[in-house]
Amino acid sequence: MEALDKLDRQILRSLQADGRATYDQIAEAVGLSPSAVLRRVKRLEEAGVIDCYAALVRPEAVGLSLTAYLNVRLEKHTESHKRNPMDLFRASVQTWPEVVECAALTGEMDYLLRVVVADMAHYSRFIMETLLKHPSVQDCKTSFVLDRLKATTALPV
Repeated sequence: MEALDKLDRQILRSLQADGRATYDQIAEAVGLSPSAVLRRVKRLEEAGVIDCYAALVRPEAVGLSLTAYLNVRLEKHTESHKRNPMDLFRASVQTWPEVVECAALTGEMDYLLRVVVADMAHYSRFIMETLLKHPSVQDCKTSFVLDRLKATTALPV
């Protein structure tokens, strides 16, 4: 896709602020006709700029009051392994509902997980029965969220 112009960026900001906004509402905000907004949104979707639409749920509202960030170090790959430890871990992490985000890292640790659970007992079960039992995991370090100062899904477009 060619570079985003000013109107595309305005449309993206509007949708990030309210994904349920109508084309009429967006058109009024950016100074275009609703049909022009529709064409631009469809083009942004087809180009993969707009990835998906979702409802954002407050974790506390559904009983998930504990958020933790886990730095995970995997064992190093050796010739005796039939599969790379990273491949095993990447496949497994997709199946763990407690993990809402996973990023591969540079530096000392291999991955950063954002884990959302009901309470410390749930966290303990996840660590002891799932994460640390995984054959690829060598070590993990946890930081618990005390207060969320800023939480947004909006990108600075």
